[in-house]
Amino acid sequence: MPAIEEVEVAHATTIRPSRRQFIVSATGGFMLQFCLPGLSRVALAATTTPPPTSVNSYIQIGVDSTVTVLFGGCELGQGAMSGLAQLAAEELMVAWTAVKTVTAPPGAISYITGGSSAIRTNYLPLRQAGAAVRTMLIQAAANTWKVPVTQCVASNGTVIHTPTKRVLTYGALAPAAAKLKPPANPVLIPDAQLRLIGKPLQRLDLASKVNGSAIYGIDVRLPNMVYAAVRHAPNLGGKLVSTPRNGGTSGVTYVSLGNAVAAVAATTYDAMSAVGYQGDDGGGGGGGGFQWTTPAGAANIDSTVFATEAASLMLTGQAVNAETIGNPATGMAGAKTTLEATYSFPYLAHACMEVLNCTVNLTATACEIWAPTQASSWVQATAAALTGLPLTSIVVNTTLLGGGLGRKIEQDYIAQAVQVAMAIKKPVKLTWPREEDFGNDMYRPMAVSRVIAGLDAKHNITDWENRIVTPSILAQRGWIAAGAEDGQATEGATGLPYAMLNRLVEFVAHPSPVPIGFWRSVGSSYNAFVVESFIDELAHSIGEDPYTYRRQLLANNPRFLDVLDEAAYLGGWTTALPAGHARGIAIAEAFGTVVAEVVEISGASATGLKVVSVACAVDCGRAINPDSVTAQMEGGIVHGLSAALWGHITFTKGAISTHNFNNYRLVRMADMPKITVKIMPGVNPPSGAGEPGVPPLGPALANAYFRATSIRVRALPFFPAASKMGDG
Repeated sequence: MPAIEEVEVAHATTIRPSRRQFIVSATGGFMLQFCLPGLSRVALAATTTPPPTSVNSYIQIGVDSTVTVLFGGCELGQGAMSGLAQLAAEELMVAWTAVKTVTAPPGAISYITGGSSAIRTNYLPLRQAGAAVRTMLIQAAANTWKVPVTQCVASNGTVIHTPTKRVLTYGALAPAAAKLKPPANPVLIPDAQLRLIGKPLQRLDLASKVNGSAIYGIDVRLPNMVYAAVRHAPNLGGKLVSTPRNGGTSGVTYVSLGNAVAAVAATTYDAMSAVGYQGDDGGGGGGGGFQWTTPAGAANIDSTVFATEAASLMLTGQAVNAETIGNPATGMAGAKTTLEATYSFPYLAHACMEVLNCTVNLTATACEIWAPTQASSWVQATAAALTGLPLTSIVVNTTLLGGGLGRKIEQDYIAQAVQVAMAIKKPVKLTWPREEDFGNDMYRPMAVSRVIAGLDAKHNITDWENRIVTPSILAQRGWIAAGAEDGQATEGATGLPYAMLNRLVEFVAHPSPVPIGFWRSVGSSYNAFVVESFIDELAHSIGEDPYTYRRQLLANNPRFLDVLDEAAYLGGWTTALPAGHARGIAIAEAFGTVVAEVVEISGASATGLKVVSVACAVDCGRAINPDSVTAQMEGGIVHGLSAALWGHITFTKGAISTHNFNNYRLVRMADMPKITVKIMPGVNPPSGAGEPGVPPLGPALANAYFRATSIRVRALPFFPAASKMGDG
């Protein structure tokens, strides 16, 4: 049961002012406060577990019986806020049309949105909170009528006294309910009586996004606001030495940010022009006049150097054990045949549609921030550290996010905006030009992975040995010791569903100077490619159909087998193909969700291919909103397709090769395949949906490509030379 407490909104003594206070005073009623756990995978980063009395989310009943659910997380396009509201509405026994959602200002603790965690970790707490409110309203009605509570039922925003048919609305009961103590273990709605969970309800954020009223970070405007744009050192690790003179006819003010410079001007266009974008990268006010240091190690910040280092580490690096099953040494000794392959993966950018931005209004006693952030409590902490203000004096308004993908957990753009506000003493919006977004990302780590497997005479896997060389996200941030096993780096390589008598998975840390971060499906994005490509290679080596071979290896794993069979059926695996077409299949688990995909391609050659269709079967437990799950699978497939075909970031002597979408190609309308998604029936609590669609796509594509061309892709992307948007 989440920690919950009640507050009578009419008095509002425990509700702090600003946006929350407005809701309180405007609607009356009462509000139940509670704490949602949010993302756990990065909890070790900055804080301990929230204390039981921490509050980050709220359910409010207005005097007009409207229901407002306020969340201490964010909405970055995945539909999480609507899904969470759907859970609350189910337990409250109200119509979906009576529900609104609002992003709550953070208190001492707000939860981080990421890691496919929003629904997965908050499913039970949200239902319990909704059930607690319903129980309190029913008790308030029973007290009002002086009847046994067993004679009262909640229905469609009212409480009915069943013997007499008397009715009281939630709005009428709210003041009395606010005086009651929340139940410790409220009874949830039985599965057989669910009305909203599992239904494809319209998302609550769609209307504002269609009519243009939705407010993203990039949309925020404040009175008397100035605008800033940023430019970073041309080499990673470089520092600013000097800037052009402030003021003059341009009216531009430059602020040093250490490894970057911010230009402050009357408009974003003027600010971007002053740092060298909007066309002029020459001298004068067009971005010239900046002087930077070149770090001593810049020559080693180079993709060719990284590849050489990774190859050496594969052979001689200090490995830490991620998983051992059985006795791999004896398993390999008893194998009749063995197979070995090495796969490599590049750094990848997040490439969110909304560039990084942050708006700050700083005074001597308070700091208010508007940001598209996945971690508002971290924003509070960042601002407090820079300004010296107490956390209670810092208000963070979390806007809608135009994509997050893990990038907007980071604090670099937040810190820069606060620093600029401190320097100029005016409200300021800082925006990163697209080139800076690409050139100074927290990239998905590169990786090199080697697998050796042994098979017996019956084609059973007697031994599976996988060594993964990759930078550690957690170690780079100091969250784990250098060289320690990083579960983010090995996820998708451990806990495999296939029958293997012996298995060894090892991790070797690659101490790269490139800043790295969380990216949609993180380690599973490359580890699933290794596993599912190599399973196909094993099948080919023994002359087995890759789908049939997987079925044999999954014979004792019914959950995976069901998902695999459904994807094969959807993708027409056993049906004839037109000339020039081929299919590939893959299955993977990420964030508790199992996804299998069948990819059909045509026209495959050494320089290109056409993805005709993708069939996807997903077991994510109970699907709260099937439309949202389908959308997340579709989005993951497109994300994975872009990365597999063209995505790569390279470095030359500390400088990045990619600066905009003109040489970081993404899937276009003409590239878009037909996608079919089947959600497997489930009654277990929901697992993740935002990221699990990515991992199977790459290997299924590679497996189809091999069947079409006999070319085995072991290094992504498929077509690095075609990464420019103009190439076909």
